[in-house]
Amino acid sequence: MKLTSSSFSEGQNIPGEFAFCIPDLAHHVCLGENLNPQLVWCDVPAGTQSFVIICHDPDVPSKGDDVNQEDRSVPASLPRVDFFHWVLFDLPADLREIKQGEFSSDVTPRGKPGPAAAHGARQGINDYTGWFDGDNDMRGDYYGYDGPCPPWNDEIVHHYIFTVFALDIERLPLDGKASGPQVRDALRGHILGQASLSGLYTLNPVVIGAG
Repeated sequence: MKLTSSSFSEGQNIPGEFAFCIPDLAHHVCLGENLNPQLVWCDVPAGTQSFVIICHDPDVPSKGDDVNQEDRSVPASLPRVDFFHWVLFDLPADLREIKQGEFSSDVTPRGKPGPAAAHGARQGINDYTGWFDGDNDMRGDYYGYDGPCPPWNDEIVHHYIFTVFALDIERLPLDGKASGPQVRDALRGHILGQASLSGLYTLNPVVIGAG
């Protein structure tokens, strides 16, 4: 399989229109357009019954002590964990493209609705659901796509990996709110093929200036 995008190229910076947050000189960050990128895949394995799309960031700090704190930085040496930005599943077998902005076109406080989605597919909750759990203005179930918003004081550039999976079943055996790890676990034993596309993003002005 092969996965490409007109929104960004492999290994290149993801434009700000696809981010949850963009740099802001006065307040470090402000909200972005939060568009989902366009994705196109081809060379699909024979027997494919459905597709799954997962976007995750493997570079999220494992501890939040220094995250977004004035006069501090998140050290590059800190162990990192996964953060899921998008889980989209039960996409039909004849689909070959997700259009730019088709599933997300703004930041939605308390999260976009789900799990029902376009093309008869379903979307799981992304990890902003847990991130905003303690925020009275933003807490909610964040279904679908919500783009990059790494710590503005992180010393490393984050990678955002979009992966499309071709499956041998039409529907994943999941009900209700499905998280990224739950969807990933449900794929096991059903993957006929997969392809990934990785982009870069940072909000740290020091890192931006060094790039």
